[in-house]
Amino acid sequence: MKIAMIAMSGIRAENPDLMELGLKLPGFLERARTLFAMPSLSLLTLAGMTPRDVEIEYREYREFPADTPPECDLDVITSFTAQIKDAYRIADIYRARGTKVAMGGLHVSELPEEAATHADAVAVGEGEILWPRMLADFQTNKLQPLYQQPPGEYYDFAKSPMPRYDLLDPEKYNRFPVQTSRGCPFKCEFCASSIMLTPRYTHKPVERVIAEIREIKNRWPRPFIEFADDNTFADPRYGRKLVEALAEENVKWFAETDVSLAQDAELLRLIAQSGCRQILVGLETPTARGLDGLELRSNWKYRKRDSYRAAIENIQSHGITLNGCFVLGFDGDTEEAFDKIPQFVEETALYDVQVTVQTAFPVTPLYRRLLAEGRLIEPRNWRRCSLFDVNFTPLHMRAAQLEERFRNLVAILYSNEALNRRHRRFVEVYGGRFRQAHAPALVA
Repeated sequence: MKIAMIAMSGIRAENPDLMELGLKLPGFLERARTLFAMPSLSLLTLAGMTPRDVEIEYREYREFPADTPPECDLDVITSFTAQIKDAYRIADIYRARGTKVAMGGLHVSELPEEAATHADAVAVGEGEILWPRMLADFQTNKLQPLYQQPPGEYYDFAKSPMPRYDLLDPEKYNRFPVQTSRGCPFKCEFCASSIMLTPRYTHKPVERVIAEIREIKNRWPRPFIEFADDNTFADPRYGRKLVEALAEENVKWFAETDVSLAQDAELLRLIAQSGCRQILVGLETPTARGLDGLELRSNWKYRKRDSYRAAIENIQSHGITLNGCFVLGFDGDTEEAFDKIPQFVEETALYDVQVTVQTAFPVTPLYRRLLAEGRLIEPRNWRRCSLFDVNFTPLHMRAAQLEERFRNLVAILYSNEALNRRHRRFVEVYGGRFRQAHAPALVA
């Protein structure tokens, strides 16, 4: 028996001007390219739950493949929303051959009826719960059209299998995903991450995380680890245990979290000593009006707005470079946000910056609200869900204005001059301790 596991992964924007900017200004799409260039941890995890007597071939496609998808008995596909139509085309090819197709992932979980028109079986929920039954049913010729996570049942991270890193081409990757947590204690209106699959914020035992890192190290001597979490350090007690263990592994790593990290001096000290190369923090916008109402549970980000500058200073003063992530197009923001972001970046000496356009991903609270308000542009054109295309009508400007101002902002932030100036300023402000530990990683 052979299973083909296929991940659609790649960065594209519907707007050709943005793709051209990405070629001219490599820093603009650098983070997105890094993210989409990593292997699919979800498929590698399912492979780790599959009996070893089952042959598995793992492939990634950045666009609809020119080559013929591999022959197999069962095809398993996952995809980002922006590439789901290409994923459906591949599924259709397999079904035309008479091959069974199973699909899962965030998009499929939110729109199972859509995916069901291209697949023999769809998984709604956490794959670790659903895959064993799906595979057993396929092997006994009883594959069902829908596999849905039972209400109130959540996957126990302590039972996590070892992902099948051995399926990867060792020459293809320069960083490797490891998951330490699932979910997030916050609920941002636009977020389309794992909180859509589970309302819980749960951790994988640190010893399991370290075992996975050691498995990667056995195959790649000096791996760069990317923690594939929504919010790695939302629980500082767990975070301290994690980075204490990481300090013994001699690996470099990257993670995403929120500004509350700045409140824990001991955690910051440990992070700086544990091989951290960068932390990405979702700052969203430097304007109070833009932050108001963004986090739906307690308006947490709005309440933290006055601490942003001090938080950035505290984190970076420990020798940790921050990548500040900003989103354009919030209802509370006007065009002034486009002027405030470069000013904020300069004043806070952020080492790196990421800008995206607010995107209404399917079934998120943002998508439902904008659909009800009649503000979605081509509501089912999933290719616009790229984080760089505009798929809604902004409140305080026209869609064309948002697109134009976004392109202008990209040109300001990502020129070679701007990148070098940003890194030099970081060294001027924070370089004392950082230069001693991380000098080879700095851009001159």
